[in-house]
Amino acid sequence: MKLGFIGAGNMGTAILKGILSSGFLPPEEIAVYDVNPQQSARFAESKPIRIAQSLEGLVEGCDCILLAVKPVYLKDVLLAAKPLADGKDFISIAAGWTFAMLTGILNEKSGARVLRVMPNTPAMVGAGFTALCEQTTLSEESFQWAKALFATLGEVAVLPESQFDAIVALTGSSPAYVFIFIEAMADAAVKLGLPRALAYRAAAQAVLGSAQMVLMTEEHPAKLKDMVCSPGGTTIEAVASLERDGFRSAVINAMVACAEKSRSMGETKPKA
Repeated sequence: MKLGFIGAGNMGTAILKGILSSGFLPPEEIAVYDVNPQQSARFAESKPIRIAQSLEGLVEGCDCILLAVKPVYLKDVLLAAKPLADGKDFISIAAGWTFAMLTGILNEKSGARVLRVMPNTPAMVGAGFTALCEQTTLSEESFQWAKALFATLGEVAVLPESQFDAIVALTGSSPAYVFIFIEAMADAAVKLGLPRALAYRAAAQAVLGSAQMVLMTEEHPAKLKDMVCSPGGTTIEAVASLERDGFRSAVINAMVACAEKSRSMGETKPKA
């Protein structure tokens, strides 16, 4: 078995669905284990992936293990996997778990190799962004394989770990900010008389189209904003209202708070 997932929650599900949709690996080369049997079994309904009956069984039967559990549970998972970790590659997506924290348990004596990554949920639809940590014990071949895997789910960047707290705030958590923005725009549209279904679809399309303009034109976002703001027009009136209400400051403050939380989660190095 090539790839095993420990955890089939929201992020693990997003990555798994993205891999299956892209065809990077056939379902037969993927296994899943989750403490909730129903959570992992639902994937077997449509794809012939293997459902592992235990964490130990999954680790033993897979070459590469993707750790997709919540950060608070990761230490127990690593300790359980460690006796069977020799010769295995482990990819962690847990926010706040630094390379030092991971190798504090899966150290050289365990025989395991470790890579830290930070993906986001748009991987589910092939529009994700994944940061891979430069600091890794994976072989060059395994690292390139992991990079190719996440590239099938969207954009990929290789970054020093010193930038990971920022990337957690910028891409790992930001889909939540965007969903709140879409919801708020739709609520306003409903207040103004539009049907809710149309409001959600139109708001989402506006965000999608705006993002594509930034990526495809490579123009500064401020220039693209200015293109929409006619003198004395409706858009500049809305922009002025956003500025009065501290829109930019709210976004910046939220991202700084997110990064600080990520940093604080990585301050204590767990011991095996």
